[in-house]
Amino acid sequence: MNFKLLLTNIQKAHSGLQQSAVTAVNRHITLRNWLFGLYIIQFEQQGVDRAKYGAQLLQKLENQLSRYKIKGCTAAELSRCRQFYLCYPNILGTVSQELLSDDLQQNILGTLSQELKPVKKNTPSNQLVVLKKKEDQQHLKQLFQQTSYSHFTELIKLDEPVQRMYYELLILRTSPSVRELRRAIATLSFERTGLSANKKLSLKQIEQKIKPAKAADAIKDFYFFDFLNLPQQDTVDETALETALLNHLEKFILELGNGFCFEARQKRILIGDEYFFVDMVFYHRILKCHVLIELKVDKFNAGYASQLKTYLNYFSKNIKTINDNPPIGILLVTDKNKALVEYAGAGISDKMFVSKYAVALPSKKQLENFIKKELKNLQA
Repeated sequence: MNFKLLLTNIQKAHSGLQQSAVTAVNRHITLRNWLFGLYIIQFEQQGVDRAKYGAQLLQKLENQLSRYKIKGCTAAELSRCRQFYLCYPNILGTVSQELLSDDLQQNILGTLSQELKPVKKNTPSNQLVVLKKKEDQQHLKQLFQQTSYSHFTELIKLDEPVQRMYYELLILRTSPSVRELRRAIATLSFERTGLSANKKLSLKQIEQKIKPAKAADAIKDFYFFDFLNLPQQDTVDETALETALLNHLEKFILELGNGFCFEARQKRILIGDEYFFVDMVFYHRILKCHVLIELKVDKFNAGYASQLKTYLNYFSKNIKTINDNPPIGILLVTDKNKALVEYAGAGISDKMFVSKYAVALPSKKQLENFIKKELKNLQA
């Protein structure tokens, strides 16, 4: 065996087993979230104390599950699991038994033995939950084996079963990244194929433009990180410059003191059916409010300010408690050696509070000097 062959064999072993590991984790994530949906539906239909929880069931689940350190189980995510189950009620028939522990198999069998009634609320008639119906599941089995849960979250947004089936076919034939799948849906590839005289040629041209996902792309998936309980900041692909600036900014803010308490980097929030990430979140003990910081390695544009204000509105509505003051946003924008800092407040009307936070937060000059200094050091 020559050295080149040795190198090739090691490389193949790494890439092959890495892909197998990613696929295995993705199957477990998909199955877990399907089961969450099943259990929620069962409780809603047959829970002895379901009336006690009512419309607040998912929020109460979120509050309780957070105590068990289970990441990613927000009310919005649990609602998505519920919808996933409704769209794909027969996934369990595609699952190999080795994926399930004996205890879990018994638990599932106990759940399925109590046949669930069709769920009609917000569910098309051809998607009613009929657990005992037997059908050819080869297509679904392939989908379960080859598709990440993030892909499924895009598929369940589609109301039309035929439209969803088209994108399932596209996934099986091209193995797109989630971004590529979103792009195919956003550019109406289903509708364009339907309107084409030569549908086969149209589909072939669409497939040729799709870049298959790599194992490394899948590992960046935030469901993957939540499931394995890995640090959340690693779920977002940042440039080296942005990462370095944020690392130093975190230290700079904390060294200022003044009551800053660090909460999160790349804080994930779900608005509608889309995820967004806040670069940095602090809580200020003196001001009793959240401070959101967005850093853009780019010149200022109105879209960045609008984005930050959207995050502030989200925090005001969903995160702020009754004893908190409205959140504050700081937008840091850099264009080579020029720096701009914008402070944004969400619905602040109390002038006393405005003057108070202006004193307690870092001054614009301090932040401008920080950006200029860091850029100079990083470019040296």
